[in-house]
Amino acid sequence: MKTLPNLLSLLVLCAGSAEANAESAWRLGLALGAGERTNPLIESKRLPIAVDVDVAWFGERFFFDNGDLGFTVLDRPSGTLNLVARVNSDRVFFGRTNTKFVNVSVTGASLPAPVELRVPERSWAIEVGAEWLADGDWGALALAAHRDASGTHGGHSADAEYSYTFRGRRWSLEPGISAHYKSAALGDYYWGVRPGEASTALPPYTAGAGVNWEASLRASWYLSRHWRLAASAHYERLNAAVADSPLTKDRAVKSWFAGIAWRY
Repeated sequence: MKTLPNLLSLLVLCAGSAEANAESAWRLGLALGAGERTNPLIESKRLPIAVDVDVAWFGERFFFDNGDLGFTVLDRPSGTLNLVARVNSDRVFFGRTNTKFVNVSVTGASLPAPVELRVPERSWAIEVGAEWLADGDWGALALAAHRDASGTHGGHSADAEYSYTFRGRRWSLEPGISAHYKSAALGDYYWGVRPGEASTALPPYTAGAGVNWEASLRASWYLSRHWRLAASAHYERLNAAVADSPLTKDRAVKSWFAGIAWRY
């Protein structure tokens, strides 16, 4: 089972929350359509969303869910406790950037030559932690905490998500709200500017801890057992420490998708 939506699972989540085939340990899905995710990073491109593949396998204890590896410690009617290893999602923004030359004004005078504005390199981080999943007539709740195990940023994070699904005969509508805490070490690694990376165009900056807030809405219209029309929208408000970074151009990350989805 998964906790919170990330880029890889965005289209899967918007396809609805139908149960996987009880006779198979595998869950396979494909979504085709149009959409995009904004990139808050300077000199960056938006992330297009046109096709995505959903691949998951659930064993008696171990599971694989779209890149996340997990082990179920406790599975009770009241909830499920999993240990999970995942890849940090902040790095995805640094994969579509440009280098640009800009004119920077100093005391009212323009520099004689443009200054190079280059986005610093950032690495992927492997994080390990635990998640608690519970659901009922009241909705679904996911709580998770993770820490860097790869020595990349040395920080930790905590997530909380609540969603409720309204269902009709052929449709479902699922609004949700979530909070994502990021420690100072995590935030500063991705969104800080080290002295060696700083320039006239990119001043040094130390990012602190903060909480990102996210609202989401997912809708499905079921055409058959395996096919459905799907749409989703997400709005994530970045915390002040990230939004104030010279690496950031937007204070929010927005994404949307609409298309057709198939799931086995």
